[in-house]
Amino acid sequence: MRKFSPLARRVASEDVPEAGTWIDRELVGCQFKDARLFQRFRKLLGQIASAVGQTIPFVCQDWANTKAAYRFFSNERVDEESILSGHFQATRDRAAKADEQVLVLHDTTEFTYKRENPRLIGSTRTCPTGRNKGGRPGLYTVCGILMHSSLIVTTEGLPLGLAAIKFWTRKKFKGCDALKKKINPTRVPIEKKESIRWLENVKQSTTLLGEPEKCIHICDREGDIYELFCLGQEIGTHFLIRTCVDRLAGDGNHTVAEEMDDVRVKGLHRIEVRDKNGDVDEATLEIKYRRIRVLPPIGKQKRYPALTLAVIHAQERGDPDGREKIDWKLITDLSIRSTSDVVEKLDWYAMRWKIETFHKILKSGCRAEDSKLRTAERLVNLISVFCILSWRVFWLTMMNRVAPDGPPRLALTELEVQLLDHFVKDNDKRSPGTKTLSHYLTKVARLGGYLNRTRDPPPGNMVVWRGLSRLTDLELGAIGGAEIVGN
Repeated sequence: MRKFSPLARRVASEDVPEAGTWIDRELVGCQFKDARLFQRFRKLLGQIASAVGQTIPFVCQDWANTKAAYRFFSNERVDEESILSGHFQATRDRAAKADEQVLVLHDTTEFTYKRENPRLIGSTRTCPTGRNKGGRPGLYTVCGILMHSSLIVTTEGLPLGLAAIKFWTRKKFKGCDALKKKINPTRVPIEKKESIRWLENVKQSTTLLGEPEKCIHICDREGDIYELFCLGQEIGTHFLIRTCVDRLAGDGNHTVAEEMDDVRVKGLHRIEVRDKNGDVDEATLEIKYRRIRVLPPIGKQKRYPALTLAVIHAQERGDPDGREKIDWKLITDLSIRSTSDVVEKLDWYAMRWKIETFHKILKSGCRAEDSKLRTAERLVNLISVFCILSWRVFWLTMMNRVAPDGPPRLALTELEVQLLDHFVKDNDKRSPGTKTLSHYLTKVARLGGYLNRTRDPPPGNMVVWRGLSRLTDLELGAIGGAEIVGN
């Protein structure tokens, strides 16, 4: 078992009374325009948390509560900002307890729906559907919503919560190829492009945390935007981005790639990876790095300055079987002075998959794409509620790995601990007061179908959310039983 992380203890601890539930702690900073809306939201969050992945009628149980839930999601005074305001504040408080830097992971995901009237929701993209009777290629417009989120995690991988989120749809979408036929996209101001969302989320999440120098913004190749580099320097924050654009470098007579070709391999780094079948393999990466003067796009050189940034190239030796060859090209404003600095930055970038896991929980666990709500506004409100629940599941799963020997109160109430001891038996003879957080989170996972065999990996997100739903049922039963017996 791993040693308990002091950092995880600090960022997970709560300053409110033990009697408060996690919902109370998470909603302290909520800002609704009407106190009744807040009370309805708190009740609705608890109902959905008790049956994650189920329909609104199922979690509400009767028509009165179901109708109230529908009214809440369709209320013009309710939006994603008010729903997530308390969670954003709780994220900021958790991040403030971390003495070291935190990683801000950015990514976009898509929620698709089937509707008879898709105009009420909007479209995200077009897909080919073969050829029509005239032999022309057919196109299908996908009905759905796009979400760009920013997730805060510690350098140990513990998700602290969301710091920014953007929802939107596309009335009419044209691919890059169609755009290039009319105008060079590098000459279009960033304010007129959809990619402005990357800059907005960087600015919003940095402002929320209040410590720009503490944030490392991590993006995939879609976030390889020169304006984002300039924004980072302007607001005093840091970035680590996988680059795909071969920009001009130096005095402008060569590119970044050409300059990196002249850099010798400065070290090797071995990592464990999994192939398509899930089998573990070892990869040896050749590491190259150099600080380079990077120039802005030609059409924007009067608006943006040249920047001196560190470029990292980590390429796998040989050609592996059963998976793609690792070839990472990263660009950052962080200081790189040695191979160990590069390895640290590679480990940080590898954390980016955690935001994809968060999105997977939204879709697989909360089943956000199964909702039958009819308009984009209602769906956005529902997905915002799901975001809080998805973070909670992800946080508990990672707490079991990052801080396994911490006290149970970091994640569970006293009643939940007692119920787990009563309903999930084990051979651990220690007194309840000495058992660890990992012990009880494993019991939660066992409620969700986790077998806990000797060689089984730690519980995953799916068994944790199923176990939490069953634990909530047990808690409701215990409270109801006590009231009945008391009467």
